[in-house]
Amino acid sequence: MHFIRFALPLYAIMDYTLNCNGQLLELKTPQVMGILNVTPDSFYADSRRQTEREVVERAREIVSQGGSIIDVGACSTRPDSKPASEADEMERLRWALAIVRREAPDIILSVDTFRPLVARMAVEEYGTSIINDVGYTAAQSPQTTLYSQVEMFRMVSRLHIPYIYMSQKSTMRDILLDCAEAIDQLRSLGQKDIIVDPGFGFGKTLEQNYEVMSQLEQLKMLNLPILVGISRKSMIYKLLGTNPEQALNGTTTLNTIALLKGASILRVHDVREAVECVKILSKF
Repeated sequence: MHFIRFALPLYAIMDYTLNCNGQLLELKTPQVMGILNVTPDSFYADSRRQTEREVVERAREIVSQGGSIIDVGACSTRPDSKPASEADEMERLRWALAIVRREAPDIILSVDTFRPLVARMAVEEYGTSIINDVGYTAAQSPQTTLYSQVEMFRMVSRLHIPYIYMSQKSTMRDILLDCAEAIDQLRSLGQKDIIVDPGFGFGKTLEQNYEVMSQLEQLKMLNLPILVGISRKSMIYKLLGTNPEQALNGTTTLNTIALLKGASILRVHDVREAVECVKILSKF
């Protein structure tokens, strides 16, 4: 009897270290970023935290389940949402970051924002270590005060912290070109640590999201860490005819594929399940 051996399509692990305000984060083993939303309108209702007790419980949950980064968001980016004002976003973040700092003083903090002044406040007042820039466009948010991308680039380069650049382009070719241009601009400003995010769910149809996922390993040619954030998104539940509450299994499937294709950071609602993916795949 002859057996055919199939090899898992594992790609080279990114041996990269982020300097997070003097705290070093090794990415040779992929890391899990837990989402903590303090918005009243995030697309996944169970992710919303509106009281001090809820924020405390979520911060403790992320840490206890093995997350190494907490990503705090105070302005929803779901489709058709009305973004919070800059003042409201800052007020929500000040409230939440103070609680998280108290409950998990050693955790690496990331803030999800597209506003340079919010980024500066989060870093200077609460020691935030990573800025996760989702980037709004005028077409998405005509009523919001917008900043040019260059203004955010200048801000993070002055703050000397890792920066997540997310592309809203719809094809892998355009994502690569977009990221390469952004990287050149950031490097010219002195930015050191850059993470690239292909932007699942942003500027892409359902089919384009899956096409980008199928080609994710191509981002490795940029020689930078890759963040993947597909947790409970519409590319999962619309394909399966369900809803965000029923999208955990699909999320785990796509997180596994992303790790096989070279993701260094998984941004998730369900930390334990993502940590288990990393542990299991480390055996192959």
